[in-house]
Amino acid sequence: MPRFSLLSKAQGQTAPAEDEKSLDETLQSLDTETAEKPQPAFGADDAEEAAADADEDHVPPSFDLLDAKLRVHNKLIDELDLSMLDQLDETEMKKQVRRLVTEIVRDERIPMNQAEVANFADSVYHEMTGLGPLEPLLEDPTISDILINGYNQVYVERRGELELSEAKFRDNAHLRRIVSRLVSAFCRRVDASQPLVDARLLDGSRVNAAVEPVAIDGPLVSIRKFSKKPLTLEKLIEFQAMPKEVAEFLHSAVKCRVTTIISGGTGSGKTTLLNALSKAISHKERLITIEDAAELQLQQPHVARMETRPPNLEGKGEIRQRELVKNALRMRPDRVILGEVRSEEAFDMLQAMNTGHEGSMATIHANNPREAISRLEQMVAMGGLRISAEAVRHQIASAIGVIIQAQRLSDGSRRITHVTEVTGMEGEIIQMQDIFTFNRLRTEEDGTVVGEFRATGLRPKCLDEMQRRGVQLPMEYFDPSNPLLTVPK
Repeated sequence: MPRFSLLSKAQGQTAPAEDEKSLDETLQSLDTETAEKPQPAFGADDAEEAAADADEDHVPPSFDLLDAKLRVHNKLIDELDLSMLDQLDETEMKKQVRRLVTEIVRDERIPMNQAEVANFADSVYHEMTGLGPLEPLLEDPTISDILINGYNQVYVERRGELELSEAKFRDNAHLRRIVSRLVSAFCRRVDASQPLVDARLLDGSRVNAAVEPVAIDGPLVSIRKFSKKPLTLEKLIEFQAMPKEVAEFLHSAVKCRVTTIISGGTGSGKTTLLNALSKAISHKERLITIEDAAELQLQQPHVARMETRPPNLEGKGEIRQRELVKNALRMRPDRVILGEVRSEEAFDMLQAMNTGHEGSMATIHANNPREAISRLEQMVAMGGLRISAEAVRHQIASAIGVIIQAQRLSDGSRRITHVTEVTGMEGEIIQMQDIFTFNRLRTEEDGTVVGEFRATGLRPKCLDEMQRRGVQLPMEYFDPSNPLLTVPK
């Protein structure tokens, strides 16, 4: 008779008396047996065989516990009535899996105490129904990025710094199975015929994976975790990403419908800043968001979200951002918000900003505000339109009000390094002026970057529009004589 009678549980039958033993009693008896009769994990002969297999597969000996987990997983699959799993809720399923794992551990005399068996059972459960070694990393709120370079190298980012985690996979085949399970939930596949995939988890976390043949040493996976609690401007001030004077100016600019572009590199906090600034938008406005992978967490009640679609297996059915921007203009938006401008949709975005959709927002990859302008020109040219460079620059100068430059510094901290206003055209050159800047002063021995936020002394042109809309900012905010904030404090 199988030890795990899911079928009896689902049909309301009574399990035999010997199966009614409580899980705690089983675990305690396991602790007693382990203390009285310590045994090697696999036995002497099995240990030698496992070591030989590890040498053959280039798997380090420290993977013994992982091998045991996979063996227990295989036994579970043999004994479980999988057709009945869907009839149990998650809590009951975990309880039943934990019971069976405990019995298998005891039968195979794997030396584990009660706490170790509980953790082991959880990892086996994740292997069965979740993402295996990735589950603890996805549940860790301190981790912002997960970067996998083959089965035995998993990096995580905490507080802006990368560190090697203890998570590992048995081999590249094990990692490929987890990646396939991850993307199959979104009707995507990844294999030799389609080795690149971009997907989004249910919580909004963004996943990119590359497998053989484009990934030479094994699957490459990057997961940008989705923050369950979006950061506010108050939190960004607390984290010293910007001083309160800069935050108040940016909040007022967005509130008064100054079109804003957020520029920066990968991981510099562009989307986080866009989410924080969007709080200044009135709840009476209709917003339409357009993204490759939905990451924005807008707090307004009237938000219409759209997402691009990649081509199917036949290479058809792709919907790009440009088509979505065009369609959004037919949906009566007050503002259009693009998660990231990266191609020919830049021209349609500029058209929208110049035709009654002031206050629209977008992010762009660039190293500084001037380069952001140049990249916009290049993106418009990608559309193959017969329009002169001068006309494109006029479109940019009249559409964009403020460019915010975000940067991740060498110590992992994220700062707003420039708040730059686009003031118009002079000849064929787009004129810009810095309102606030972050100046790096020095780098300490421990790598900490010391710098200061300071106003340039130039009065923003958009202040006139703010005043007409009833927003008054103290002129001391723009006084260059004293730094607004020196970081770290």
